[in-house]
Amino acid sequence: MTEEKDLAIRVSDVTKVYRLYDRQRDRLWESLGLDFRKNYREKYALRGICLNVQRGETVGIIGTNGSGKSTLLKLITGVLTPTSGSIEVDGRISALLELGAGFNMEYTGIENIYLNATMIGFTKEETDERLQAIIDFADIGDYIRQPVKSYSSGMFVRLAFAVAINIDPEILIVDEALSVGDVFFQAKCYRKFEEFRQAGKTILFVSHDLSAISRYCDRAVLLNQGNKVFEGTPREAIDIYKEILVDQFHAPGEEEEIFRPDPETRTEDASSDAGPEAGGKDGKKSRRDEQRLRAMKSRPWKSFFPANPSLVEYGERHGEITDYGLFDEKGLPASSFLKGTEFTVKMKVRANSEIREPIFAFTIKNLKGIEICGTNTTMEKVPVPAMKAGDSHVVSFRQRLDLQGGEYLLSLGCTGYQDGAFRVFHRLYDVIAMTVVSDRDTVGFYDLNSRCELDPEEG
Repeated sequence: MTEEKDLAIRVSDVTKVYRLYDRQRDRLWESLGLDFRKNYREKYALRGICLNVQRGETVGIIGTNGSGKSTLLKLITGVLTPTSGSIEVDGRISALLELGAGFNMEYTGIENIYLNATMIGFTKEETDERLQAIIDFADIGDYIRQPVKSYSSGMFVRLAFAVAINIDPEILIVDEALSVGDVFFQAKCYRKFEEFRQAGKTILFVSHDLSAISRYCDRAVLLNQGNKVFEGTPREAIDIYKEILVDQFHAPGEEEEIFRPDPETRTEDASSDAGPEAGGKDGKKSRRDEQRLRAMKSRPWKSFFPANPSLVEYGERHGEITDYGLFDEKGLPASSFLKGTEFTVKMKVRANSEIREPIFAFTIKNLKGIEICGTNTTMEKVPVPAMKAGDSHVVSFRQRLDLQGGEYLLSLGCTGYQDGAFRVFHRLYDVIAMTVVSDRDTVGFYDLNSRCELDPEEG
């Protein structure tokens, strides 16, 4: 059991509720006590959250947009007040939430450093001691003596980050702030972040970068729709987060009702003695995975993935991609994968008219639009027979994932030759966003899986 003196942060049964009004006058009348009717709707940002963070621990908080991550951090830092529950913090906090929120745009960079340091509670002498470190970290040259209103957005966040990170806090709270600036400044931020960890600082870290959560955090907390649904190792939290991303997560108690077995589709494995703990050594899938696999049979694969409103789609439609999906090692739909594991790209293709030489393909691009990798049935030397109108094929590409950690986009294609001419029947560009989670990245796009050895020189 954790000793009281070892706790840096204690969050006890915290709930945050917002009142949403359809009309501004309803808010005004209620604030003046002139209307006793309930003219508002309640929106729960957080429900009964409990969380203990020990000194020297790095805790990651993950969840989809709107899950309550930033609200929780603002409650801990005192920016917001909880509707119910209590929060105790033991130690000086530096919060990287809304960078530059306390800046005066008319002041110079130097003046804003002193302004923010005063707001934090530093004396002029204490700020003088840290001034050069802040200037060096921001690295914006002579602009440090110019009004902040003349800064580019990049210079602004560099200075704001430098001020926040160099006050020597006991507790560091970070909300997506490590991704500011260019790639070189981001590297500097992560080095500083690592220095804090090595110095035994307490860190609470919110990020959509699952690789960073996996690499830096001792523990992870998963929030979903204002509820804490998991707390444990980063890898376990990320696995459950993957289920949420493809609409496959169900809270305990819901699962039996939602995944009630269908007698007509029940398989031998599904009706076996496999209990909640099955899996691992005997190679059997867990009961939870079996339930998820059965659920897949009643839904199109593509329904498990968020639709891309910027999807580019074109082609003659002699052949049409009717369904598609990404699947993990267990054959379950997923959009986040651990580097080094196997994953499968699948698509269903229907012929609307005769296709003599069909070719099925996929490519993976980074967010800058650079094609990183891809293949097709011709390159893989998989013969595809001619298709008549009404014929349908399921195409699967299975491979080991050695891409570096990051965000990528999947594109699919059905092409071929008709009368000796290359034709595009159906293409879907950027149809699924996928995330690669890695705790070890190397240079470039791909990991060569190098084995490094060091031997003492003889002689």
